[in-house]
Amino acid sequence: MKRLVIRIAPLILIVPLLVAAASPVRHSQRVDELIGQLTLDEKLSFVYWDYNEKDPLAKLWLPGVPRLGIPQIRGTDGPAGVTIHQPAIAMPAPVALASAFDDRLAHEFGTVLGREGRAFDQDIILGPMVNNIRVPQAGRNFETFSEDPLVTARTAAAEIRGIHSQGLMTSAKHYAANTQETDRFTIDVGVDQRTLRELELPGFEAAVAAGATSVMCAYPKVNGTHACGHRQLLTEILKEQWGFQGWVMSDWTATHATEDLVAGLDQEMGVEVREDGSLFKGKYLGEALKKAIQEGRIPESALDESVRRILTQFERFGLLDETKPPRPERDVAGGTRIAQEVAESGAVLLRNEGGVLPLDPAAGQDIAVIGPSAEQPKVTGLGSSYVEPDFANAPLDTITQRVGSGGRVGYSVGEELRGAPIPETALQPAFVPGEVTPPSSGGVIYDGRLKVDADGLYRIAARIDGGNGSLQIDGGPPIGVGDVFGPLTSVPVWLTKGEHTIQMTGATPVGGGSLDVDLTWVTPEHAQREFDAAVERARDSDVAVVFAYDDGAETADRTSLSLPGTQDKLIDAVASVNPNTVVVLNTGSSVTMPWLDKTRAVLDMWYPGQAGAEATTALLFGDAEPGGRLTQTFPVSQERTPVGGDPARFPGVDGKVHYSEGIFSGYRWYDREGVDPLFPFGHGLSYTTFERADPVVERTRDGLDVTVTVRNTGERRGSDVVQVYLGPSPQVPLEQAPRQLAGYQKVELAPGETKRVRVHVAERALQHWDDAAGGWKLGGGERAVEIGPSSRDIDLRTDITL
Repeated sequence: MKRLVIRIAPLILIVPLLVAAASPVRHSQRVDELIGQLTLDEKLSFVYWDYNEKDPLAKLWLPGVPRLGIPQIRGTDGPAGVTIHQPAIAMPAPVALASAFDDRLAHEFGTVLGREGRAFDQDIILGPMVNNIRVPQAGRNFETFSEDPLVTARTAAAEIRGIHSQGLMTSAKHYAANTQETDRFTIDVGVDQRTLRELELPGFEAAVAAGATSVMCAYPKVNGTHACGHRQLLTEILKEQWGFQGWVMSDWTATHATEDLVAGLDQEMGVEVREDGSLFKGKYLGEALKKAIQEGRIPESALDESVRRILTQFERFGLLDETKPPRPERDVAGGTRIAQEVAESGAVLLRNEGGVLPLDPAAGQDIAVIGPSAEQPKVTGLGSSYVEPDFANAPLDTITQRVGSGGRVGYSVGEELRGAPIPETALQPAFVPGEVTPPSSGGVIYDGRLKVDADGLYRIAARIDGGNGSLQIDGGPPIGVGDVFGPLTSVPVWLTKGEHTIQMTGATPVGGGSLDVDLTWVTPEHAQREFDAAVERARDSDVAVVFAYDDGAETADRTSLSLPGTQDKLIDAVASVNPNTVVVLNTGSSVTMPWLDKTRAVLDMWYPGQAGAEATTALLFGDAEPGGRLTQTFPVSQERTPVGGDPARFPGVDGKVHYSEGIFSGYRWYDREGVDPLFPFGHGLSYTTFERADPVVERTRDGLDVTVTVRNTGERRGSDVVQVYLGPSPQVPLEQAPRQLAGYQKVELAPGETKRVRVHVAERALQHWDDAAGGWKLGGGERAVEIGPSSRDIDLRTDITL
């Protein structure tokens, strides 16, 4: 490690606290005039989302006020594509986007979402998700960006600007401390102000600075108060200190009281279905709010302020103009090209022993392709963000096409997911696949008993088309099945000899209809045959490429960091008989890898979107370079993580979870505790090599400028992510991380090319939250500035005195 000491006289001795005075929404004469013409009922129609049964594209709907030229507004889920009831461009998971460490690409990602949304007659998309990754098992980690707040903030801001450039409004979510799915509706999060400010809130603050149209408040309580009724979060921080000009909407049914309006909530989301199938809209901000205003318990001026915030954003996006902004045509080809670029740039090459990758398609090799996701591509995560892609080719097909006549490609599934119908001898009453009409408000569509003759690992596979539901085995936790959970839900479950209960529930979207359902299984005997066939194919091949996956999903956290089913066992067996085993991961977050040392290469493609097969093939054969770096630490084991082994940290005890690790989340915890990760934050290999030298640090009025020379020392074009980490301040009487990411810059270089790269470190990165003073303070004194390709691989160091 090279060491250079630089001492620069500070330009700023005292940093003022960044706490702004109250900043109400800016008044527009036009909006004020409209509010003056609205009736009370018309005002109320803006503060809760409705449902339009006659409009299949309107998952969320506001009726508008036609007599005043205020149009109806439609909203849809995100953040990996436009989630409507028809095919759309499925982008790579946001965690893949963040792994590219590329603000330009994040903007392009946003432009695809923006154009798609506008083309599908939508006006607002619920995204991006900017919660920090805190719990490795968290089911929605794939929907957000990073364990590091700087990466989250920069990626979110760039994506939001891209979405807005196409005229689509945004809702940054889930504000705040929504970092697990377990008990998400009821959990009470205990978190200190410093941890909240330094780790969880920066993504939201950046979203506000980027002009986010709205912010979605979250389900959990924060320090005892529901997030959607939390005056400190919604009013004091968001609207007053940050000067947020948009509106606050609740997550689905996350409103808890009519009084939430005066705490800072502006709009209720969530349509409940009564027992008789009728809809309950605006439970708290509809008729209940009207009554509260009429009785004088809540001033009408509070409602006016919420409506003003909403209409101000409508005006900003031209929705109040006499001639509305034109809607574009869809650009599936262009959007898919960007999706592929994101998939390639965000793919992380974790391991590449002996340079086994890239493969040579002309080498005449016999390539064994193994794994169900090679034939049935894993495109996206599950839950409200699930996108039905326009198309998605199978990696098996694109690999076969790329090899052509230069070699041979053979396939084995390795682990069968669907299997066969469960026979009547094993399932009573018999399950009849096909059309089912559920109860009016949803309910049980099958309830039976499953008899197995021997202990073993069985797969139960369920399908629901036309709605959503769940699968329960032996009364265990409900497992999501249906339109937002992909074409098939396949659950590996250990069953003992004897009888077990199995139940399916289902519901159609509001408006009724029928479901198309199916239920199958894979027996241990069938599974073993497929397993053995895959191992034999690998044994007889020159190279084995094993595709492995996990199922990140809303509503449930992963029960393990292991790959589901027998995938770990399969990879180990394949690598034991084939020394040239390459693993392609389609995962939404970190996983453990007990088989790692037996493999030659591991390529993490995340959930790569509808161009994932093309991107994967291009990377495997060197037609593209894996440009991604990890935005989250991969642990060696589930126990050795910041929340491992402490139920009070996760999943919680007695309804409460405590962020007792404080600011030591992610790589900060690994560094402080001296725990070696499987792969550190920032890690990622390339098909070339880089050398960094000659660091220079300059103090500026808004932070630091760090410049370094980067040279491509290899024989292929490639990209490097220059990562700048800042050490602790000797003048801060608080616990500090050994290092924290302060800035980064991606650079692409041809073989032998050298560039001088500038990384800007913003003033906020030099500061810490001082809870006693209620603001940000500069961490002065001599501080280390470290530069390297990951948080654990530092090859340059300087010191600066602030």
